[in-house]
Amino acid sequence: MENKMIGCAAIILTGLAYQDEKNYLSNGLNLLRKIIKSSIDNQGFPKSRSINQLNFYLKYFIIIREWFKESQNLVPEYIDENIYYLGSNYAFIWKNVGQDILFNGNYVSNNNEFDQYLKRFGYKFKNENKELAGYAVLKNKKITLAMDIGPNPIKNHSKDYQSGALSFEIISNGKKLISNSGYYSDKKNKLNKLSKSTALQSTLTIEDYSSCSFKKNKDADYIVSKGLKITKKNIILEDNYWKISSAHDGYFQKFGIIHQREIEFYPEQLKFIGLDKILNKNINKNIKFDIRFHLDPNSKVMKTQDNKSILIELEDQGWKFSCNNYDINIDNGLYFGNKNSYKENQNIFISGMTDKKDHTIKWEIAKL
Repeated sequence: MENKMIGCAAIILTGLAYQDEKNYLSNGLNLLRKIIKSSIDNQGFPKSRSINQLNFYLKYFIIIREWFKESQNLVPEYIDENIYYLGSNYAFIWKNVGQDILFNGNYVSNNNEFDQYLKRFGYKFKNENKELAGYAVLKNKKITLAMDIGPNPIKNHSKDYQSGALSFEIISNGKKLISNSGYYSDKKNKLNKLSKSTALQSTLTIEDYSSCSFKKNKDADYIVSKGLKITKKNIILEDNYWKISSAHDGYFQKFGIIHQREIEFYPEQLKFIGLDKILNKNINKNIKFDIRFHLDPNSKVMKTQDNKSILIELEDQGWKFSCNNYDINIDNGLYFGNKNSYKENQNIFISGMTDKKDHTIKWEIAKL
């Protein structure tokens, strides 16, 4: 779809430059309307739920608008309308956070240069929402908590989707405390498929399976073959208490399991409390689970002597991760935050077996 947008922009530019010779302009605008209808939802967010694609569309719509102004042509109203919604979503997902959150095909971008471009041409966008397009973002001056509480996109828009339902990230004083692992976008490399797996996101896996299944299409993209639905969304943002909770059914068909996650934050104590609930319909069957918390490559971790806690050193910050009733360990992993490259990182993981109908795993992350 990105190639279609680039081609569409080229046709429109040709039409503007050559005074609509051979109907280039009208053909280009017709193609643009088709792209909008097929790829952008009613809230102005890409149907793929891709943050990277959101940024891409906003850039090209603004470029096209500036071409219309430069050539002294009237800007079509629907272009202005789409810029308004795309820009509002850009403010929610980037301006409000201040750095890239690594959900669903996103990686570290260079949006600061684009911000300067927007400022120079007088574009200002705002968004005060707490949830948009299946992403919840709660923040104050020091802490940002972001969580994926959206369903998978439909198959035709899922080539860059990562199966990270209910995964989350924490940013503390501009530093990524808990992260997802990022995305390896080169589909010719085997790391592309690996970076789509649930184990590479900060969430729960069952029996080493991902919450969505993927298959290759005719273009060699891995697209969703079996998806998931989201239920029980709840978001609270108060001065002294935050909460994001939701559930998904990605493991229900194969294992009879619903995963329900609740993350609370107490700003005065700088403490997060998480509850991962495994609602198991197969009462007599033991099932293995893992919950992973991926860390920035710059983080350092150390297990305490009692094996109950893990200390996280993030530059000048110290945090403690604890989970009293389950085994917690440190594992090595890969970080794909920079486009088509990888670094080694570490992740904290909780592992165990379900042995009853409803299983709750409680964990805490507290500032030292």
